[in-house]
Amino acid sequence: MVDRVSSPIFSNAIQAAVVTISDRCAAGSMRDTAGPAVASILTLELGAQIAATRVLPDEAEEIAAELTDLCGETIDLVITVGGTGLSSRDVTPEATRSVLDREVPGLAEAMRAASARVTAHALLSRAVAGIRGQSLIVNLPGSLKAACENLRTILPALPHAVKMLRGDTEHSDQDAERSILPGASSAAKG
Repeated sequence: MVDRVSSPIFSNAIQAAVVTISDRCAAGSMRDTAGPAVASILTLELGAQIAATRVLPDEAEEIAAELTDLCGETIDLVITVGGTGLSSRDVTPEATRSVLDREVPGLAEAMRAASARVTAHALLSRAVAGIRGQSLIVNLPGSLKAACENLRTILPALPHAVKMLRGDTEHSDQDAERSILPGASSAAKG
């Protein structure tokens, strides 16, 4: 199932896609609640423009192909929802790793740590995050509550990540107190 948002895309806004991974939602036997909630948080709390939403079955090749296609567009952030548990059908982390150029382990670590304060079940999450081209891909769990909690944990880091992936690697004003040691080359600045 493909849903493209037809509203205009704002050039400075983070361009995001939300991909729900669920056999039951893809088959139409269950309504997706987590994906729309994640899209809402991205829009309302991050100011992101939702460029695309998808609902896919738990099929590694299909997930990998979709992630590859989305990262080939002008999508800054691809959020997957579901398929991060221990079931044999939970293949989202493997599909994601198969398309990544580099992992960003701190995001998944932060989500697990924050969720573990709520439930020990968080320790069973196999979610990953990483970069493909100039896009950041983040796996969230499939439950509505867990997906929203995990996203809110990493939300403050996402604008800076997107800024860097867009090529703006200047450090923020809060890093101004950092200084170059005497005798260091000018190439080390920044």
